[in-house]
Amino acid sequence: MKTADVWSSSSAEGALSTRPIAGYDRNAGIASPLKRAFDVAFAIVLLPILVPVIAVLYILTRLDGGPGFFGHRRIGKDGAEFRCWKIRSMVVDAKSALAKHLAENPDAAAEWARDFKLADDPRITPLGRFLRRTSLDELPQIWNVLCGEMSFVGPRPVTAEELGKYRTYKHCYLSVKPGITGVWQVSGRGEVDYDTRVAMDVAYFRNHNLLNDISIIARTAGVMLRRTGQ
Repeated sequence: MKTADVWSSSSAEGALSTRPIAGYDRNAGIASPLKRAFDVAFAIVLLPILVPVIAVLYILTRLDGGPGFFGHRRIGKDGAEFRCWKIRSMVVDAKSALAKHLAENPDAAAEWARDFKLADDPRITPLGRFLRRTSLDELPQIWNVLCGEMSFVGPRPVTAEELGKYRTYKHCYLSVKPGITGVWQVSGRGEVDYDTRVAMDVAYFRNHNLLNDISIIARTAGVMLRRTGQ
């Protein structure tokens, strides 16, 4: 099955909030040992390339006086909480900056409540905008992969608050490890609303296999080169 098929199999089904999946298998799709073996082997191959890149980005990010890395709490497989690592792409006092912006801009507050993101986010630094467009800010998540908290491919890691958006499909998210990349990231993520993103994650849960994972990784490289991330 092609990567596109993973999405189309779910997108044709309509409203995700009203029809749960019956009789799902936590170990459906890729056998966990095979997926884990691929993750570890691929991470080891990439480390000599990524470590110098991460080091340079860390130094550049530190120039504004803030930390180079940012770890945010996310929900993983079976509901386990973990710290998901990124190169910091936001200003140091990002929480206060967001609260002030939302308080002063009702349209932005509505956008945040709906999508958990902003098209024009005042928290992002100039370097951070480049990092996000190229997805380079997510390179440190290779550490999460090595630790077994994430996979290279899977649903985008979410907060406990965001998990509520999955409604009756929470089990689909909780049954696989979140990924550095996934169907959403290679499917025009900046233009995809949250319900569609959930549908993509449900489709991945139902149909994932190693060939699809490799295809998604290859497409991710193209997204990074075209700088179409957000």
